[in-house]
Amino acid sequence: MQIGMIGLGRMGANMTRRLMRGGHDCVVHDTQAAAIASLEGEGAEGAKTLPQLVKALAKPRTIWLMVPAAAVDDTLAELTPLLDKHDIVIDGGNSYYRDDIRRASTVHARGLHYVDVGTSGGVAGLERGYCLMIGGETATVKHLDPLFVALAPGAGTAVPTPGRRADAGSADQGYLHCGPHGAGHFVKMVHNGIEYGIMAAYAEGLNILRNANVGKRTDAVNAETTPLRDPAMYQFDMNLPEITEAWRRGSVIGSWLLDLTATALAADPALRSFEGRVSDSGEGRWTIQAAIDEAVPSPVLSAALYARFSSRDQADFANRVLSSMRHEFGGHDELKPDSPKAKP
Repeated sequence: MQIGMIGLGRMGANMTRRLMRGGHDCVVHDTQAAAIASLEGEGAEGAKTLPQLVKALAKPRTIWLMVPAAAVDDTLAELTPLLDKHDIVIDGGNSYYRDDIRRASTVHARGLHYVDVGTSGGVAGLERGYCLMIGGETATVKHLDPLFVALAPGAGTAVPTPGRRADAGSADQGYLHCGPHGAGHFVKMVHNGIEYGIMAAYAEGLNILRNANVGKRTDAVNAETTPLRDPAMYQFDMNLPEITEAWRRGSVIGSWLLDLTATALAADPALRSFEGRVSDSGEGRWTIQAAIDEAVPSPVLSAALYARFSSRDQADFANRVLSSMRHEFGGHDELKPDSPKAKP
């Protein structure tokens, strides 16, 4: 198939490469000329402008957007007037599923088709393949099947689930038509909410292991800090790189995220190159909002999202309020980081 790819960042460029490996012809566009030139050198046809991209594609056109969620509406506003009836627009970024429902209605009014594809795989997707969660009309999704086959990991990349019928569907290849417009990004939204929780669990557990030698420290005695009750119980100097390496083999908590964590710890056990400010691109928030609307309890996913907020100093003022109250009711002074009482 021929496809136009708009957005050649960390995901879009490698997706284009994987599509070309699968025998598809790609016309590419990005705001960065260097990104276009790089893929031109690998066999793609470059387009400096959206009109050039549209003109280079045979009708009915298929155009895949891999741009930030905040840029989708502006891109569609510029792109859709250039398209013809029956052309297909795919949003493969991390859009809010409610926006998909709105955009699909707008696009359909022009006689176009719209498909939302939640795409997971990160920078490793070029080799590993991408897990695709798809929303849209059945006929349109079926028409795009060759693209999904090329992008997805494919059958055999995971151990077959016992009892699953061989003809059950495309999920064992790593892609799934989840339902009508918005369903793909709804599933991807919850996928990322779960990701937040798993990542937080690894991070908190490893932090407990890292501080398992707290009993060896000599903390200054002061009235502001509860002393460690049993120092003899916390005398362990844990080797986190080796622990995560062991967990990768046979453990029930093994996962690709654990593999990546082990890689990072092997390179830098103290993770000194990171400051610990964790961003969130929206899906965790939207997952919690859906849980509220559905009246579904999700304390783990909520806590993981709030932990990300705290990592960016969003709890700073709340902590100041706490300190002020302790000072007012009990005369408690803060122990500053450079205070002798605060140091081991």
